[in-house]
Amino acid sequence: MAEAAILRVRHCGADIFCRRPPPRCPACGRPLRGAGLPAAPVRLPSPFRHGHRQPRAFLLRPTAGTFLGAYDGKSDLHVGITNSSGVVYNYNEEGIHRAETGWEQCISIPLVQPDMFGLLQQWDKLLEEFSVGEAWLPHRYEEHDHNCYTYALAFINSVLTTQGKRQMSKSEFTEKFVIPQTKKASKYITLHQKLTASDFYIVPLPDQEKQCRK
Repeated sequence: MAEAAILRVRHCGADIFCRRPPPRCPACGRPLRGAGLPAAPVRLPSPFRHGHRQPRAFLLRPTAGTFLGAYDGKSDLHVGITNSSGVVYNYNEEGIHRAETGWEQCISIPLVQPDMFGLLQQWDKLLEEFSVGEAWLPHRYEEHDHNCYTYALAFINSVLTTQGKRQMSKSEFTEKFVIPQTKKASKYITLHQKLTASDFYIVPLPDQEKQCRK
């Protein structure tokens, strides 16, 4: 099911978030038509992607449920790596899975640039060969120290090694690639939850932005 759009309108020195553009400002009651460009509704880009349409990517989703389906920000997350066809390779206590469904709402981090022709061609072979290694047998799984993130990062580092590049630590990869995306997702989830409970969510703009818009 497609997620409902979140729109932003600016009026009365505030960002007004909604699902449908209101004819009047919910803060002051004045008509928004003809109120200028800031009052025009802008659709916020969703931070979530259909994972099976994201080739050669690092994917992140809740272990249970979806980000926009009552995710509380504290529940466990699961990660995987897609091949060129969007099949998600992921590791858990049952071993390696090659999922063709179930990753329809994810945070996606592309791993291969369009100009990396050699890697584009080798990706599926490298991913499959890596995934049949003994390290990823079911009995090797350990919830905190040898898990889905261990698997995904180890594969990324194996690719970096074949390219003669430096490997990345878990904290380095997380800080550089994952946290910027999860911050965007967190803000979007908050707006989604607010608009599930109410038609509008009003956030005052910082004073400097108000002054710029006078």
